[in-house]
Amino acid sequence: MRFNQINTLNEKLAKKEMIYGTHISLSDSSIVEMLGDVGFDFLWIDLEHSALDKQHIQSHLMAARGTGAAAFIRIPWNDPVLVKPILEMGPDGIVFPMIKTAEDAKKAVAATTYPPKGERGFGPRRANNYGLMNNAEYLAQVETSFWRIMQIEHVEAVKNLEEILAVEGVDTIVVGPNDLSGSIGVLGQPRHPEVMKLLDEIGEKCQKVGVPYGVSMGYVPETVADWKRRGCSWMACDSDSGYIVSGGIAVLDGMKNILE
Repeated sequence: MRFNQINTLNEKLAKKEMIYGTHISLSDSSIVEMLGDVGFDFLWIDLEHSALDKQHIQSHLMAARGTGAAAFIRIPWNDPVLVKPILEMGPDGIVFPMIKTAEDAKKAVAATTYPPKGERGFGPRRANNYGLMNNAEYLAQVETSFWRIMQIEHVEAVKNLEEILAVEGVDTIVVGPNDLSGSIGVLGQPRHPEVMKLLDEIGEKCQKVGVPYGVSMGYVPETVADWKRRGCSWMACDSDSGYIVSGGIAVLDGMKNILE
């Protein structure tokens, strides 16, 4: 009865196939449906920097399910109170922002794991098909039915990365280049030489221990190529609002070029 798409992503990882995604920050679930039908493997639905609320999230998850795309939810902070209701909706991944230490990662894992291993309270809704999945079946697969994604976006996290990667229950990490650049005083310069050194270091450490990792960024072709070189397994590029703005600019410029 389980309906999430994490098995598909795990199969792609096993085959060493790149996993492609994009970001969602707008409220209309038709946008999720459109971008899912485009063919993205996953949709990163953002609660940290958007005006989305929990009802929007559930509607987005429903829309994503119809397209076959996985749905990752980035919560605003590493707080069990914020994690719990999102988990009950049955996402394919939870992104925990600004993870800096192994203790941060352990806190995140505990919030997603039932006792005795963790501290998650029991109350699934959509996560167990509204009760159509019995408890035994649900509990047998719940710990592996989504990714626990730790976002690495601070120089302190890079220093502590080996310890973070060693935390039981961490499925993957994702790099946030912009905030990482800000943490060393060059905000908005993700291709600054010192930032590039840190990004290379992240790639080397992940490959050394065999933990898959991704990146969340805008779409810059040369930057995409950099991440392929570093060996990343998945990437989320650009966003719904970005497509609207860039498409609008292209049409307006085209009209002006023709008519003026």
